[in-house]
Formats: sequence, structure tokens, C-alpha cells
Amino acid sequence: MSTKINKSWQMNGFGLSKLRPAQGKVPEPGPHDLLVRIKAVSLNYKDRLIVDGMLIPDLVFPFVPTSDAVGEVAAVGSAVKHFKVGQRVLGQVIADWPDGDAPPVLHKHTLGSSLPGTLSDYVIFHEDAAVTAPPSLDDAEASTLPIAALTAWFALVEAAKPIPGETVLIQGTGGVSLFALQFAAAFGLRAIVTSSSDEKLKRAKELGAWQVINYRTHPAWDEAARDLTDGTGVKHVLEMVGGDNARRSLNALAGDGRLSIIGLLGSMELNFPILPFMRNRIVVQGISIGHRRAFERMNQAIETLAIKPVIDTVYDFDEVPRAFEHLETGPFGKIVIAVA
Repeated sequence: MSTKINKSWQMNGFGLSKLRPAQGKVPEPGPHDLLVRIKAVSLNYKDRLIVDGMLIPDLVFPFVPTSDAVGEVAAVGSAVKHFKVGQRVLGQVIADWPDGDAPPVLHKHTLGSSLPGTLSDYVIFHEDAAVTAPPSLDDAEASTLPIAALTAWFALVEAAKPIPGETVLIQGTGGVSLFALQFAAAFGLRAIVTSSSDEKLKRAKELGAWQVINYRTHPAWDEAARDLTDGTGVKHVLEMVGGDNARRSLNALAGDGRLSIIGLLGSMELNFPILPFMRNRIVVQGISIGHRRAFERMNQAIETLAIKPVIDTVYDFDEVPRAFEHLETGPFGKIVIAVA
């Protein structure tokens, strides 16, 4: 393997102009490693933050970004027990979180940040940080699961118990949001989706949204959500924006409601008053993807429920800059890069 060329996209500095094609040797798997031939990569907003230098300012160059990918096992280490050549696998993004409580220092072993990313022909996954891809999904669809799907699943199913008939408010129509919508619909939750686009909200209704709110025409979307629930408020809000947006999320919640902090599209800080949390007994939880066991449970559910990821556009491997630029425009669903 080491004599073959491994094509990749590498950062040699911050900014999209510093993300360029590169070539190197195919890595050699260690005793417990899988050498994976990448088939497709999906982008997350955090990938653009890393490229722009906003998330990891002390990143060491050169660096291969992105974390979400599906591929085929090309070779296995001498001590690998659970995988074989030819299997289609996904990498566990937080590589040292197999189950239960998260590691004491989260993101110490994370694909595309503290570990090299997946925007290459060949990548190494430790066998304890890989799961088999759902057979019903093609490569582009499967590549979207490691962060977007697992984050939505963990927020709705692992960190909270979905109770049919309860209301969840989902902000936006990006990858995490649309997976959350599909999971919510599958588990009988009443999903309210917010967006600034009537066209996107129409498509959200087609995916199972109970109600939709255009926050551009209804800036007080929190009050609109309360009106839709006869003044009670929603039981769960998936906060994707941060900043002052969290104030409205708090106001939209019912007593004993839950606020899942997932995104930072608007700000890396949260701003809200404390007293409503105390009075209404609000539970606030930061969601940082999830563990491998939850990943496996989710993949089984995706098969059983016949859930299909929503993909906006698939780009070729030589169109990586265009894919990152598209990510900034607010796609409906996921942006995917076909590697092979």
C-alpha cells in the first residue's frame, strides 16, 4: 500500500485559498487499525470554521480537514477482530468514546480536529472507532451520518426520551435539523421547524413537520411557537444559532422543558436571563455528537425506519472549494464530496 499515492486536500494555512490538493503515501495500518479507501465525505459547518481558523486557532499545518466519511476497508491490522477487507464502514468522530460517559477531555481524539481528517483517498480508523454503514444507504447518504445524524439522534433519543405527542422545535433546515425532523416524525413527536425560506419550510412539511414558522416574516417566532401550542410552549428546543437567539428559545419552552445546545451559526456565546430557567425548571444540555454505541443503535433504527438522508448537492473531489462555498449559503440538507 505504501507505494501507492494518497491524494488529499490539505490546509497549509487558514482560509479557503490555503486548502489545496496534495499527494502523499498511503498510510500503513497498525495492529488494531483499518486502512479505509474513502468513497464519500460530507461537510459540516464546523469544517468551515476550522478552515477559517475560528475553531482551532493553534492548528498545526499541513492538515487534512473534515471528519465525516464512508469508505471500504482496504486492509486490516494484524490484531483486528471485528472488521474485514471489503466491508463498508464509517468513522466514529470522537474516537475514544465507545459508550456511556464521555471521556474526561472531550475532542482529544477527534477526526478532523485533533486527529487528521478524512478528505483523502485513504484514511486510518482504529477498529474501536468504526461502525458498519447501513446497507440501505448509498455512499453519499451514508457519509452524512457521523456528525449530523448522530447529533440529532443523541439530542432526541439518547439524551432525552422521545414521548409521542410532545412538541420539539427544530431551528433551520441544515443537516442536523433535517435528521432531527425525520427522527422526530418517526418517533411520533410534533416537530415545529423554523426557517427564513417558505420554500424550505414547504419541503420540511413534506418531510413530516407538524408546523412551520418563517422567522423572517414572524420575528417573534417564540411567541408563534407558543401560539401553536395553545400558550403552553414546546417541550424541547434544538438550539442551532446561539447568541441572543437563545433568549427566544428559552421563551418558547414549556415548564420542565429541555434546551439542547447544538449549533453556533450566529455566535459562540449564549445570552439569556437566568430567572426563567429557575422558575420553569429548564434542563440545558450541550450536545457533542455521541458515542459509538449510540451510533450503532441509530444505524439500526435508520434501517428499520427506512430513513433517507437529505442531500442538497454532491460535488466531485476536484470541486472541494466549491463545496465549502456552497456550505456558506445555507443548503437544504447535506453537502457531499464524492471521493471515489
